[in-house]
Amino acid sequence: MSPTLELTRDLMARRSVTPADEGCQEVMIRRLRALGFEVEPLRFGTVSNFWAHRGESGPVFCFAGHTDVVPTGPLEEWRSDPFVPTIRDGLLYGRGAADMKSGLAAMITATEAFVAAHARHRGRIAFLITSDEEGPSVEGTKRVAALLAQRGERIDWCLVGEPSSEVSIGDTIKIGRRGSFSGRLTVHGVQGHVAYPQLAENPVHTLAPALAELTSRVWDQGSEHFDPTSFQVSNLNAGTGAPNVIPGELKARFNLRYSPVQTLEGLKETVEGILRKHGVRYTLEWYLSGEPFYTPPGALSEAVCQAVRAVTGAPPRLSTGGGTSDGRFIAPLGAQVVELGVVNASIHKVNEHVRVSDIDALHRMYLNVLGNLFG
Repeated sequence: MSPTLELTRDLMARRSVTPADEGCQEVMIRRLRALGFEVEPLRFGTVSNFWAHRGESGPVFCFAGHTDVVPTGPLEEWRSDPFVPTIRDGLLYGRGAADMKSGLAAMITATEAFVAAHARHRGRIAFLITSDEEGPSVEGTKRVAALLAQRGERIDWCLVGEPSSEVSIGDTIKIGRRGSFSGRLTVHGVQGHVAYPQLAENPVHTLAPALAELTSRVWDQGSEHFDPTSFQVSNLNAGTGAPNVIPGELKARFNLRYSPVQTLEGLKETVEGILRKHGVRYTLEWYLSGEPFYTPPGALSEAVCQAVRAVTGAPPRLSTGGGTSDGRFIAPLGAQVVELGVVNASIHKVNEHVRVSDIDALHRMYLNVLGNLFG
């Protein structure tokens, strides 16, 4: 068993359902300290984080990731215990296999191998690890990044170990993400009897035309590097449960994944203008999860692309698709941010898994990145 596979299994066996860490970070910290890293544990509320760095001067390259995982879902649908890492037919099964404990393990073992060969390497190597990526993402990387900014500490290059690959390891890397802007909408009506609609105001009926316009709207065409803005409703609730009562209120949650051609004020004005146009009486609270970011071609993307090509023989596709990541909190520090990890097809699903061979391939890619930047 390779050191990277062994460490992956050790981390997966820890039931670190967000925001719990269950000792994962202590395992990582112990190994980093053995390499001479200065490690600063940073706990905020129930969230465990740490910031670690090694090296005296020069540009800062940071590995970033999270030790928390999503809940298991229905246990009866798993073929094996989600917290007992199990290998079947060349695949490692268990919660966190792909998202993202194999990535964390590859970061550690690649750094160990690199430091063993380059004890006095150029530049500085850093780690920013949290247990709050799968949760609210308030007391994790966001909080640590704010602390680093307050101190005047910088990150020049950041590699986030999220599972970026789509079909085969290294086929895709993320060089940015769209922004995420959400709304919590309450539509106000008047409750009444279904037989007397003239005495009531049904918020479901009131919202329907506005919702149809919002969901069918072409928000933009995107840009050279970003997909178009999209609007999706994630929750919609109304009614008392009784079949003969017109509800007096409707609650909805929606999300806009927006490209940089949009502005937050512009999105607000458009959504609220459509609601007013259709006579919707509403209350709306807005939440910004993260602004869009993009890493143009440069030292980091070149180093990562070369690292992937050296292992797979093919260049990766550069993408800004998918959901958000903690890269959205690191990019504002002025860092170039790239995401590279294992195949993401099974993340957040029952029977989450990763190819065993991909774990060691990712280790080699990360080692190559370090070598390309500081070797």
